[in-house]
Amino acid sequence: MTRICVAGGTGQVGREVVRRALDAGHSVAVLSRNPPPAGSSANIGGAEYFRADVTTGEGVAAALAGADVVIDCLEGRSGKARKNFADGGARLLAAAQDAGAARAVMLSIVNCDRSKYAFYRSKAAKEHVYELSGLETVVVRATQFHSLLAMMFGAGSKVRVIPVARGARFQPVSPADAAAVLLETALEPAPVPAAGPRHRVLNLGGPESKDMADFAREWQRATGVKGQLVRLPLPGAMGRYLREGLNLVPEARHGNETFRGWLENSADSL
Repeated sequence: MTRICVAGGTGQVGREVVRRALDAGHSVAVLSRNPPPAGSSANIGGAEYFRADVTTGEGVAAALAGADVVIDCLEGRSGKARKNFADGGARLLAAAQDAGAARAVMLSIVNCDRSKYAFYRSKAAKEHVYELSGLETVVVRATQFHSLLAMMFGAGSKVRVIPVARGARFQPVSPADAAAVLLETALEPAPVPAAGPRHRVLNLGGPESKDMADFAREWQRATGVKGQLVRLPLPGAMGRYLREGLNLVPEARHGNETFRGWLENSADSL
């Protein structure tokens, strides 16, 4: 049995990692700034929850005590969390080394180092921290999640418009598929000493790549929501990232759940 610490184990991918690790018979510690209360639906039975904050270091050592591997699903989307995202990664890795963990695996975003979008730049900065760590580290770069598209379509539908970014294609992946790859990577046999690199980057893409409008039509069929598809220009760094196809990794179609399949499985929460 492996002791796995899932940092950010209450988010959409982190929860899936926790469930899968427990189902496989592993011991799981969840590091979160706001652990769910015992008995709540968000608190997964069998996991140990620790209140910890990587931006300050408070509680991190206790959460990592005895961990064999660390899976980092933390996010830092705005404000102080984004500003301190890379530093938080350094604190997490230092604590992992002190705890004797053998490997750390980080969830990131495909081609984040080629974008000037602030959130993606913070991901790239944290990747660099992982690269320089003394631990064996792996960065799993995923394409955007199915939920991002659903959120965008849902937001626009409130004013009877289904927004479609002009010139954008997507290759979305499900959180469950991302969790499966993170866990599999974390539990891989250790390489022979000095036989391989101490840091690796893996790409993870969804099973299909389509124009954003095609995904919008699938979302409408699944939800029954009416609205006019409107192609809109997306300015700035994110628009450039999408127009250049940097969100696509056609050579890394590892996911199994299509957008349509995810919509069917998520019908109750859409």
